Amino acid sequence: MTEFNAFWVEKDDKGTRHQIIKRQVDDLPEGDVLIEVLYSSVNFKDAMSVGGLPGVTRSYPHQPGIDAAGIIKASTDPQLPVGEEVIVVGFDLGMNTPGGFGQYIRVPSHWVVPMPAGLSLRESMILGTAGLTAALCVEKLEWMNAQPEDGPVLVTGASGGVGSVAVSLLSLLGFEVVAMTGKTDQHDYLRGLGANNIIARDGLGETSDRPMLKPAYAHAIDTVGGDILSNVVKSLQPQGSVAICGLVASPQFEVSVLPFILRGVNVLGVDSVELPVEDKARNWARLAEEWQLPTLAAITNEIDLEGIPDAVEKLLAGDMCGRTLVKLI
Repeated sequence: MTEFNAFWVEKDDKGTRHQIIKRQVDDLPEGDVLIEVLYSSVNFKDAMSVGGLPGVTRSYPHQPGIDAAGIIKASTDPQLPVGEEVIVVGFDLGMNTPGGFGQYIRVPSHWVVPMPAGLSLRESMILGTAGLTAALCVEKLEWMNAQPEDGPVLVTGASGGVGSVAVSLLSLLGFEVVAMTGKTDQHDYLRGLGANNIIARDGLGETSDRPMLKPAYAHAIDTVGGDILSNVVKSLQPQGSVAICGLVASPQFEVSVLPFILRGVNVLGVDSVELPVEDKARNWARLAEEWQLPTLAAITNEIDLEGIPDAVEKLLAGDMCGRTLVKLI
């Protein structure tokens, strides 16, 4: 039997506990593809799972990690041969199925994306779910015919994982990027990623009873929700679009129909979890080719399994900047 290291979370009435344990491959659930995980990353859902917060993991003990990149070690799918490098993100990985915070996972074949040429295992997990989500947001704006000449594009929560990749990608594509952040010490970081202007979170986070605000942004990517999203919708220029993908501020937002019927604005929902694997593969290919980012090193914090608790604490406290790569080799 193959033994491997895993970040293991237990939960009872007193809270959660975590440790690095030895597991057996035979303990993993049934699935089409056995993958040796070389890299993972830390996302907000991982922090919720590790912290035992409701809404992610139903039963413990558990091996979290909603992202994984590695090498196929066994497969019943002829299209996914042994030895192939692959990516698995989303679906139930790391939620209720053992995830990428262990050196092995076993998953259904329809969760697995072959690694596109031009992207390494390490690079794919610097991006991870956050990078894929940012790409999906940009793709949604692209489908609405967003063009750099339209005007500035706002990215909320810009110093976080999704925000950092979104700023970098929009800048790469020639857009004027306005980065919103509550972290005053990250302005140089955001400028390094390509932000043209930086605004404070406070202004957009204030509750406003006005049905519309002065049109300031051609388009936007919102990672936070709540009052900030309300104000973003109210501040879009005519025919502007906002792609939404987060809820760290709140899953609720209030807005009247006026921005929609007087300015024709669009709210575009983005799902990176249950999205069909073909759509995920298309965006991974773009991130490996025409959307390949030169800023990956700048957004990367690298840890091992032992570093996960500290990364989770920082993420839940809102102190994390960029992406946290977990190296399992």
